[in-house]
Amino acid sequence: MIITSTPYRISFFGGGTDYPVWFQEHGGAVLATTINRYCYITCRTLPPFFEYRHRIVWSQVEHVNHVDEIVHPAVREAIRYMDVKQGLEIHHDGDLPARSGLGSSSSFSVGILHALHALQGKMMTKGELARQAIHLEQSLLKEDVGIQDQILTAYGGLNVVEIDPDSAFRVNPIPMEPMRKELFQHHLMLIYTGISRTASDVAKSQIEAIPQKEQVMREIQDMVSEATKILAGTGDLNDFGRLLHESWLLKKSISNKITTSVVDDMYEKAIGAGALGGKLLGAGGGGFMIFYVEPGLHQQVLDALDEFLLVPFELENAGAHIAFYEPKHYSQYALSNRHFVR
Repeated sequence: MIITSTPYRISFFGGGTDYPVWFQEHGGAVLATTINRYCYITCRTLPPFFEYRHRIVWSQVEHVNHVDEIVHPAVREAIRYMDVKQGLEIHHDGDLPARSGLGSSSSFSVGILHALHALQGKMMTKGELARQAIHLEQSLLKEDVGIQDQILTAYGGLNVVEIDPDSAFRVNPIPMEPMRKELFQHHLMLIYTGISRTASDVAKSQIEAIPQKEQVMREIQDMVSEATKILAGTGDLNDFGRLLHESWLLKKSISNKITTSVVDDMYEKAIGAGALGGKLLGAGGGGFMIFYVEPGLHQQVLDALDEFLLVPFELENAGAHIAFYEPKHYSQYALSNRHFVR
């Protein structure tokens, strides 16, 4: 049995510059962190004693005899891509809900590929996992997604990801004095809106709008270096929150699908209660919001948002990793000569 653990991520600045339609012409940059909330993939070779060849457990339970019959698109395409011959049992669990702006789809993609490689006895680098997850989502699943989530969830940590027009990327950890980093974390509040959405649906409207929003996109990208200087410096950390507010106003102007009346009302209540800034995470439309709030004002913001859920978290640095590794092997004869009851 293999268990992989892949973190979710919070993107602060530069979102949208990781779409190919932008970075292939201008390059891209994103400032983001992973958090100690994870996607777990449990994977093993299915013993040759069952009437089905594959068992896939997610929000559904699938018992199938052929890969083509698997409903879960990422599982199906990952197994095809890895050319797995044996029957598999795969379980997915997550600390937080899917379709919520935390990069859960890419955490899943990185995690399933990590598990299948480990099952074959291969240990992959974080860069290899990121690139293969990008290929899985963009080329095989044909989804309208960027490339920051796959990179961030594979590498882990508080980073600036720089993206070249040829899709090459560099992951640069932000140097912060430990006490300053802890103080920064204590200013962050993660709130669940209760609204689920499909990222690719919202992303499509942004991608279509980007060519007409070049100046806005340049300002969004420039904020990455500005925010990095705030974190790595010794000045007022609250400038990060104020910049986050400016960034959210810019992001909302790209597409009318990024925000909703519920989200706007929620944001105004938080600002009115003392938050310096915030944003909706991911492509937009719903999911989680992150707010930057001085610690002494957290309760006021919670009171203003009493109908929503606060999710405690900490920053993490490990990225994708194997949490458990104990593969079991069956003879090729047993695996290739199994009989199925239909």
